[in-house]
Amino acid sequence: MRDVREFFMRTASIKRKTKETDVEVAVNLDGSGVSEVATGIGFFDHMLDLLARHSRIDITVRADGDLHVDYHHTTEDVGIALGQAVKQALGSMVGISRYATVYMPMDETLSRVVIDISGRPVLVFKVGFPRDKIGEFDTELVREWFNAFAVNAGVTLHVETLYGENSHHIAESCFKGLARALRAAVAIDPRAANEVPSTKGQLGG
Repeated sequence: MRDVREFFMRTASIKRKTKETDVEVAVNLDGSGVSEVATGIGFFDHMLDLLARHSRIDITVRADGDLHVDYHHTTEDVGIALGQAVKQALGSMVGISRYATVYMPMDETLSRVVIDISGRPVLVFKVGFPRDKIGEFDTELVREWFNAFAVNAGVTLHVETLYGENSHHIAESCFKGLARALRAAVAIDPRAANEVPSTKGQLGG
């Protein structure tokens, strides 16, 4: 059976401009994990680099935001644009594996990330941080990014840190867990390469 990826490229580009941010995002779901990320937020760039590398999704992000206010608008709007790009690149979602469960260790931390590319946006986020900041980055923005991404990608996403002590490790385990979950869920299932993985015959409704 021919691979569905022979018939179309699973790529997308999104531009989002508001009074607070100017964001451009591009993705290639069948890439090699190349990232070109510049948001002006060092820790956030690090997390997006990890997301690309471990998902094997090529990700380009250029963001110019009101960082003199705080990092909230830029972080959230990148999540919105990246989620929209992933959703657009998935198209009809024909042939995707759809589900994935990942346990991601990061030193003393263990997080579980479960995804369903369902077309129905839901985030369950059970992650606690022992510190309010990682460097200059507010740890509460990790949830804001995951929520923006899940809602705009149209995925059901459960993220839970089972245990951990270091805030950097906790955040990193969540992003790496999402990366590996996305890698598995967007992959084409060779046994159902021409089918939408739903008894309804469609996803998202």
